[in-house]
Amino acid sequence: MFFLASKILGYLLAPVHVAIFLCAVGATLLYTRWQGWGRALATVGAFALLLMGFTPLGDMLAAPLESRFHEAPRDLPAPPDGIIVLGGAADAELSAERNWPSLSEAAERLTTPIALMRKYPQARLIFSGGSAAPPGFPEIEVAKQFWSDAGVDESRVIFEGRSRNTVENAVFTRELVQPKAGERWLLVTSAMHMPRAIGVFRKAGFPVIAFPVDYRTHRDIWRLEFPGALRALSLVESAAHEWAGLLAYWLTGKTDALFPAP
Repeated sequence: MFFLASKILGYLLAPVHVAIFLCAVGATLLYTRWQGWGRALATVGAFALLLMGFTPLGDMLAAPLESRFHEAPRDLPAPPDGIIVLGGAADAELSAERNWPSLSEAAERLTTPIALMRKYPQARLIFSGGSAAPPGFPEIEVAKQFWSDAGVDESRVIFEGRSRNTVENAVFTRELVQPKAGERWLLVTSAMHMPRAIGVFRKAGFPVIAFPVDYRTHRDIWRLEFPGALRALSLVESAAHEWAGLLAYWLTGKTDALFPAP
C-alpha cells in the first residue's frame, strides 16, 4: 500500500506537474464566469514555473542533500568486504525494446562499481533493484548486460531483483548477504539519494559506508551560469522527491532520523 501510494502521490504532487495543472485550470476558467479565479491560478502556476526554471531554487533544494555525506574517497583506509549498488540508473523498458543497455543521468551508479571491483578484487558486489515498471522489464537484466560488456566477473556479483523502493533495497539486501559484525560495506547511490538510503539501511540494521556518486550541484550554488530551464526543472523535481521521501519515511517509521547524517 505504501509503495502504491508513494508512486501515485509522487506523480500528482510533483512541483512541475502542480504548476502546469494550475496554469491549465486557470486558462480554462478564463473562459467561464470564474475569470478571477482563472487569472489567480494561471498567475500562480506561471510564477511557480518561472521560479523553478530560471532561479537557483533547484540547487538550493538539492545542495544540502548532496553535501550531507562526504564525497567518496579515492582511497579507503581499509578494503571493503562488499559493495552495494542501488538501482535507478537504467531505463529497463527502453533497454529491452532497443536490445541495448540504456542508462539514465544516474549512470554513475553502474559505472563506478566497475572501477571499485578492479581496485578491491576481494570485495563482493551486490546489485539491489527490482522494478516499478510493468512486468518483463527487470532492471537487473540491464545491470547484468552492462557489467558483462564491461568485463565484470559475474561470479563476483549477487543480484537482488525483488525490491521496488529504498526500504525494500535495505531489507532484502540484508536478508540476502547476512552481513557479519565488523564487515565493511560500501553503499553506492546518487548523492542526492544518499541521506534517505543511509537512513533506511540503518533502520534495517545494516550499517554501511556512504559512497555517493552522480552529483548534480556545484559547491557554490550561486555561481553565474545558465544551465537552461529543463535542467533546472528536473533538479527541482528530483530534490523535491527526495525531501518528500525523507519526510514520508520518517513519519512512517522507516527511518529514525528526518535528515540522516554521517
